[in-house]
Amino acid sequence: MSIVSAPLAPLLAAHEAPPYWISNPNGNAPIVLTCDHASNAVPERLNRLGLDAGELDRHIAWDRGAAELTVRLAARFDAPAILSRYSRLVIDCNRKPESETSIPPISDGTKVPGNLNLSKESATQRVEGLFLPYHRAITRALDGILEGGRQPIFVAIHSFTRRLRNGFARPWHYGILWDEDPRVAARLVAALRRVPGLVVGDNEPYSGRDHFDFSQDYHAGSRGIASALVEVREDLIRDEAGVDRHARILGDALATVFTESGLYEAGL
Repeated sequence: MSIVSAPLAPLLAAHEAPPYWISNPNGNAPIVLTCDHASNAVPERLNRLGLDAGELDRHIAWDRGAAELTVRLAARFDAPAILSRYSRLVIDCNRKPESETSIPPISDGTKVPGNLNLSKESATQRVEGLFLPYHRAITRALDGILEGGRQPIFVAIHSFTRRLRNGFARPWHYGILWDEDPRVAARLVAALRRVPGLVVGDNEPYSGRDHFDFSQDYHAGSRGIASALVEVREDLIRDEAGVDRHARILGDALATVFTESGLYEAGL
């Protein structure tokens, strides 16, 4: 007698928002913007993972300001942007599933009760309910550009904290992460460093060569798509004025990069 496993219950209730959303879905530019950590929301059935509102407002739960910045850039370049709708504490869309940091039981010293002793079924529910739909949407956007005869550019937007728990003050305003393909990253670092007073890290404060970053490796590196992961210090984009300013600064730098030759087959 064969045993048929019961299907997993949906993670999200019918009235809850879907796992991702697309800003400027009909954007015509051969550029795909992403924001893996756009939200600190938690599905209702997970009861805030046992955390209070203060913990969910910390960087451990999301990249503050990154979503707003991504949306502004999508509008400027007439490009689609895919943004996650749920907290990275539920499942990190920028980590390989089943890695230690995919569904962290502890994040930056904070225990996450809803992630402790998680069953394989519960972890799979999060992968199938949130992670896979988000990444399938990114794949569809890139495939659509390729099928139209153009070569896409992939740009991921993140933010990072000014200070570490040990008190170290990060001096960078921006960090550009990349691994083997310098086409976008090297040009973007150079363009941003021409802005007076801006401190720009080349594979700082993290390094794309450490391969902790799933999204860029999976969607761009594995397919030979020109890409960069952009980190903006979150205290610079905490309010609308900051987002406006850095949408202009980063947008101007990206515009310089996008108009250079050697990135893709068809221009904007």
